[in-house]
Amino acid sequence: MLEPSTPVQYVKGIGPRLAEILGAKGIHTVDDLLHYLPFRYEDRLNPRTIAELRAGEMATVIAEVRTSGLFRTRRMPIFQMTAGQGRTRLRCIWFNGTYLKDKFKPGQMVALYGRVEDSRGELELKQPQFEILGESDGEAADQKAAASLEIGRIVPIYETAGQGRLTSRWFRRVIHKTLESLTPDLPEGIPSAIRKRLNLVPPREALWRVHWPDEGESMQTLMNWRTPAHIRMIFEELFFIELGLELKRRQQKAQTGIAFELNDRVRDAIKKILPFHPTGAQKRALKEIAADMQKPFPMRRLLQGDVGSGKTLVAFEAAIIAIESGHQVALMAPTEILAQQHYFSARRILEPSGYRIVLLTGSLEDDRKRETRRHIAQGNAQLVIGTHALIEQKVEFAKLGLVIVDEQHRFGVLQRFKLMRKQDGHVGTGTSNGHVGTGALSEPALSDRTKKGSRMGPAERSSANSSAQTHRSSTTSAAEPDVVVMTATPIPRTLALTLYGDLDLSTLDEMPPGRTPIVTKRVGDERADEVWHFVRKHVTAGHQAYVVCPVIEESEDNELKAAMKMYSELSKKVFPDLSVAVLHGRMDPDLKERVMRLFQEGKIQILVSTTVIEVGVDVPNAAVMVIEHAERFGLAQLHQLRGRIGRGAAKSFCILMTGGKVSEEAERRLDEMVRTNDGFKIAELDLAMRGPGEFFGTKQAGLPSFQVASLIRDRDLLELAKKEAAAVIAGPNSEISQAEIDRALKHMRTKWQKTYGLVEVG
Repeated sequence: MLEPSTPVQYVKGIGPRLAEILGAKGIHTVDDLLHYLPFRYEDRLNPRTIAELRAGEMATVIAEVRTSGLFRTRRMPIFQMTAGQGRTRLRCIWFNGTYLKDKFKPGQMVALYGRVEDSRGELELKQPQFEILGESDGEAADQKAAASLEIGRIVPIYETAGQGRLTSRWFRRVIHKTLESLTPDLPEGIPSAIRKRLNLVPPREALWRVHWPDEGESMQTLMNWRTPAHIRMIFEELFFIELGLELKRRQQKAQTGIAFELNDRVRDAIKKILPFHPTGAQKRALKEIAADMQKPFPMRRLLQGDVGSGKTLVAFEAAIIAIESGHQVALMAPTEILAQQHYFSARRILEPSGYRIVLLTGSLEDDRKRETRRHIAQGNAQLVIGTHALIEQKVEFAKLGLVIVDEQHRFGVLQRFKLMRKQDGHVGTGTSNGHVGTGALSEPALSDRTKKGSRMGPAERSSANSSAQTHRSSTTSAAEPDVVVMTATPIPRTLALTLYGDLDLSTLDEMPPGRTPIVTKRVGDERADEVWHFVRKHVTAGHQAYVVCPVIEESEDNELKAAMKMYSELSKKVFPDLSVAVLHGRMDPDLKERVMRLFQEGKIQILVSTTVIEVGVDVPNAAVMVIEHAERFGLAQLHQLRGRIGRGAAKSFCILMTGGKVSEEAERRLDEMVRTNDGFKIAELDLAMRGPGEFFGTKQAGLPSFQVASLIRDRDLLELAKKEAAAVIAGPNSEISQAEIDRALKHMRTKWQKTYGLVEVG
């Protein structure tokens, strides 16, 4: 009998060479193989006749090959095959179909699947999926047994592997044999009360029925992955992921944190920095964060909101709570330009109140780095803003209390866990590994005011915080810093529940007062003259404009050339009488700072830029943005770029310029941009179009590669799984015994934790 953990190479018909091909698809064990589910099903129990077909529908047809051949057109070779049932015929064509030249022979039976089209009165399938029935996949297989898996039933269709070497027929045959040899005693980790309440079928039955559905199963239910077998497997996967994340949350809350004090003095300090009346969402988010910071365990909170919703201000308010309690704050950004923007904002908002702020990035001169690190180690620096340079070995904090990580998705989720483990060190333990929040974060007294206007010296702070310090004196030496994770990419709730499942969620879903909706228009590049006339009109009226150039062929050099070429054309030919500047990621940091400062001061009227302005640049007077080759940008990125305008009272305009042929998917992206400014609606569509693996524009988003579940399709089951997992972790009750809880946790650790490095529990 085969066990779920049996290496796949020991399955009959596989062996070491095919196991290597399967390994490339993530299939290493029998369990992996059985979780390689069909991506669709064909009804070969009652296949359609050609006479029943109607244009516009998707259909499966089993017919006999009549004729086939390759013919060439000016543009491409086209392969055509005619299949028939009696006197009725159906034409099938494949563009660039040279590879099919010797594939079909007259008299073969073939199963075809595709969209039916009407071509001049004749029915046709373009680019249909096909399977020649009766082939043996190059092995002396039992033809009668093989045929019983292909015809007269609902047939599972699998993605091929090994460049087509392992076909759908191959997977059917091997998976069927594997199921027949599978041990009947599969481990069950879901508590019985949950299984009964949700009517979940047993695991072995679910595996059989998801691969080999019963005759009476609805094709629509199968294609929607909502059969009892699918529901069992999807729920199981999500349940154990959420169980791991919930356990991680509970473990974090069992650790020693810093119970910050929130008194009238701290509230007054926060009010002093507010430039305007905060939105209801900002008040709610700060209240949630402040409540967490007062608790004696480490805060782990995600602060998300649309572009311009005021996340940075909320983060600075949280920083004041920590600083006023005598602690330091680290704010980490993924890029130098964003770190610099936060630094400028912090100086503008916090320095007038006397807070001491430093910037630490990789490009700083060595002498300046050493001096900055000294201020951090001595506690002179209260707010430390930087890039990955903050977690370099040489950086030590005197008394780190709060870590803010901005644009988290750019670090990667697994990297976030690694980073948070580094942060989860022990303040003042005397052993140094030099990472943020870890190691020998010795606690010398804060120095006296380092400059005139410093808000509070050590004596005043010591006196003001005496009660708080007394409360924390026994725990501070081993306390872990609080963590706030910020993202300006609106994340659909289902994605947040899994991607950030170990964090509590705060959402800013309101815009600050004075922000006006942005008008978005799409034009072809043949209307460039009109666009530049429009830009001139608004600039001469006193506003400023961005012109954004795309990344071309993923090359930084080409990105730079594109921006420089556009800058040269606009500054010399189109707007020679206006102040035009260029900004890109490879400029000297001092020059970037100067350009951004001049643009913020209004001395630069038109800024030609690469996507470095996607996040962090805040210029309320900028009212126009032109995005060149907008079809090359992702939906979320377009929305992020657009968020750089509309930050003031003036009506703002985003112009999406397209050049050449625009793909169908790009059309959908551009249409959505024109239709809505709602970042959460845009995020939902972006997730649906690209899938969670590429939602953030990078494969390093760190999402688990689900075997069965889909964050788009299975939202209801994800919510349910999260609720049930929380109930299990809460402890034994009348429904769930301690033995069942232990069994569920063991099952999670032995199978699901290994599958998803995302779920790390000890």
